[in-house]
Amino acid sequence: MISGIVAEFNPFHNGHKYLLEQACGLKIVIMSGNWLQRGEPAIIDKWVRADMALGNGADIVVEMPVFSSVQSADFFAKYAIEILAELGCQQLVFGTDADAIDYDKLREIYSKNAPAMQDFLKMLPQTLSYPQKTQKMWQKFAAVTFAGDTPNHILGLAYTKAAAEFSLKMRPIKRLGAGFHDDSLCEFASATAIREHVGVDLSAVMPNFASFQTAPKVQWSDYFSLLKYRILSADLTDIFQMNEELAARLKSAILTASDFDTLVAQVATKRYTKARVKRLLVYTLLNVGKSQTFELNPPHILGFSKVGQEHLKNVDVVTRIGKAYKDRLTLRADAIYRLGNSEIPEQNYGRRPIITQTLPINE
Repeated sequence: MISGIVAEFNPFHNGHKYLLEQACGLKIVIMSGNWLQRGEPAIIDKWVRADMALGNGADIVVEMPVFSSVQSADFFAKYAIEILAELGCQQLVFGTDADAIDYDKLREIYSKNAPAMQDFLKMLPQTLSYPQKTQKMWQKFAAVTFAGDTPNHILGLAYTKAAAEFSLKMRPIKRLGAGFHDDSLCEFASATAIREHVGVDLSAVMPNFASFQTAPKVQWSDYFSLLKYRILSADLTDIFQMNEELAARLKSAILTASDFDTLVAQVATKRYTKARVKRLLVYTLLNVGKSQTFELNPPHILGFSKVGQEHLKNVDVVTRIGKAYKDRLTLRADAIYRLGNSEIPEQNYGRRPIITQTLPINE
């Protein structure tokens, strides 16, 4: 069995370790690089996070390119599943807050009714956000209700749609501990809670606290001056997924916003969620233009175990980045990421995959 896991590990914590323990066979993780799905810079860089995953059971860690990692749930899931399928994954292991949902059944429903379900989405009012539309779609076609503001539910259903194309078996794992938005510290504290408590002893909630503690860290505030310059000087209507309304709102809000969170709050509406606004701000900072497209290139491998190395012998992958590397956007994104903290090391050139000893495979 080859298990696939889609992750950000921002940062790696006890819940992630538990998820890896529940997976069976060879464990392949596709992990967002230095810019994340909800429009944020990773608190620590991709190499440190990959090393944490490899030390806790992952056999292969693959980087998700920035153009696919900073996307809405559906596109994020689509690109991730495509890459995992290319690497030979047979089942998708993912965390969920939902009880008693048969994701394999939902996958079959979507496989049979995809055109009708997509047509239904298009008919819904534009005043609804896309997550709200998706929720209504699943309610109509599968009688599934869920808390639409819970990211794990949204992503779980996005994975289900993406997996339909490849017939991947769905293996949901019930999340332990506090909810996604809970900022309290407990054994299974959320990544959100951990990021809120940087500077205190987190060894009880993170298996690799020493590595996290010493790693250079960043947050949006480290890029706010650069972002402000970009908004004031650029033609925002040329930015990927930007419309004239959002461009005007950003141009106006940046004149008075004193920090990143204030800027997002001033621009977001019921229709334009904070996550969508933050993704647009990543595109603005990275200068991602409307003509930007995504081409599925050989996956960039951040690290592997001995067992993972054997598996990769039969797959076309990139283990060292050179002048011929095609994903120039990710290279530029990583260079800009390093501007947030001068202690962040080079992220691509000269870097080789991390090699770790494998843990016994649980068949």
